Amino acid sequence: MDFPFDLNALFPERISVLDNNLSAGRKAHGRPDPLLQITTVIDELGKASSKAQHLPAPITSAAKLQTNRHHLYLLKDGEQNGGRGVLVGFLKVGYKKLFLLNQRGAHLETEPLCVLDFYVTETMQRHGYGLELFEFMLKHKRVEPEQMAYDRPSPKFLSFLEKHFDLKNSVPQVNNFVVFDGFFQSRSAVQLRKVPPKKPEGEIKPYSLMEREVVREEQRALPWPFVRPAGPPHSPPLLPSSPQSRSLSVGSSPSRAPHRPVVALGLQQGQTPSSQLNDSCRTKRTSSLNRSRLSFH
Repeated sequence: MDFPFDLNALFPERISVLDNNLSAGRKAHGRPDPLLQITTVIDELGKASSKAQHLPAPITSAAKLQTNRHHLYLLKDGEQNGGRGVLVGFLKVGYKKLFLLNQRGAHLETEPLCVLDFYVTETMQRHGYGLELFEFMLKHKRVEPEQMAYDRPSPKFLSFLEKHFDLKNSVPQVNNFVVFDGFFQSRSAVQLRKVPPKKPEGEIKPYSLMEREVVREEQRALPWPFVRPAGPPHSPPLLPSSPQSRSLSVGSSPSRAPHRPVVALGLQQGQTPSSQLNDSCRTKRTSSLNRSRLSFH
């Protein structure tokens, strides 16, 4: 892939390593800031890679590289395009925290180095450029191919790994990453940590059946009005026409009605129930005394 500016001035090495600073070398004295040109190169390579992999959007761009701790390896051929050079391809790697399944189906938490994007221009494929770029990355990161995880590898990339590194037996995963058998054998126990299985969520009960029976027994033992019903108490409606209507709800204080004189049946005016009882007793004593006098005479 060629550009209208000098790639050799931007990328002095055959394979340049870029990080979030987007810097491939020292800025030449008297030259304009190459950041805009480097941004253009990364964005165009990302678009070409997404198109070749039939992806809906590019997964590699200068903006994404600046916001992540990834490394981008750019391979160029400095003799083509009239000595200005052309870009052959790129490889992007970075560390990701993943939950993976081993051969026995156990969940493991790990953070391996992952291949996130890999692209060689169509006209430069099958010339050994991809292998040169990949091996340079392995030496730079000091890692083996089976120790890495691969994000959504294309069929061409899987064939590449099997041909050059004998990686063919992958361990099925539930995410988009692919790992091979040697991944779990070559990593130490410090790097792999088992994830405890999630406890099944049972039925949530406010209290057990035994506790319910205890509550019912307590309600039976308590006298009215201390027994509360199972549901919320309902107060009977008050009739405004009834002078004796008052609140009967359990747990609340009865309404205090204004004091009214109680008139009992059979009482004369000005007579109280206690005075009526005294008059009745006095009458009975008088009648008994009279009968005693008559019998005496």
